[in-house]
Amino acid sequence: MRISKSALTSFISGVIFAVGLGISGMTQPAKVIGFLDFAGNWDPSLAFVMIGAIAVHSVLYWMVRSRPSPLFSSTFSVPTRVDIDPRLVGGATIFGLGWGLAGFCPGPALTSLVSGKSLVVIFVVAMIAGMYLYKFIEVLQLHQAGATNKGAASRLTASAIYYSNIDS
Repeated sequence: MRISKSALTSFISGVIFAVGLGISGMTQPAKVIGFLDFAGNWDPSLAFVMIGAIAVHSVLYWMVRSRPSPLFSSTFSVPTRVDIDPRLVGGATIFGLGWGLAGFCPGPALTSLVSGKSLVVIFVVAMIAGMYLYKFIEVLQLHQAGATNKGAASRLTASAIYYSNIDS
């Protein structure tokens, strides 16, 4: 089995990210909930982690984008959409509510799985179930739109096309 440079780089980046989350304590839901508790015992440590991450990202993004191409690909894969639509606002709202209630976002939750705590496992299972529920609804809408409007195919999202091909 041959591992590509891209996959190896992604894996190493993920390990570094996980170690950073662990060292900073961001895998502990109490840290996140403490950061969101402005009226009580506010914990600013998450703000410092965010500021540090934004600073590192800003410098490295500028350096990487000045290159003619990425190291392991012929082109950069950078989002081009800049509009704010109801789906973006709704998704961000659901993400924020889940983050505030559970104290986890996807990265720290996956990193925390190694702890074996039942609350972490329940969160990750619910997160994965939510992803599949979204996929199911999007594919359902895809088929519905295709049945009622033959021109709907031009409006399909890349993820919906991807998932509908997987299910075929």
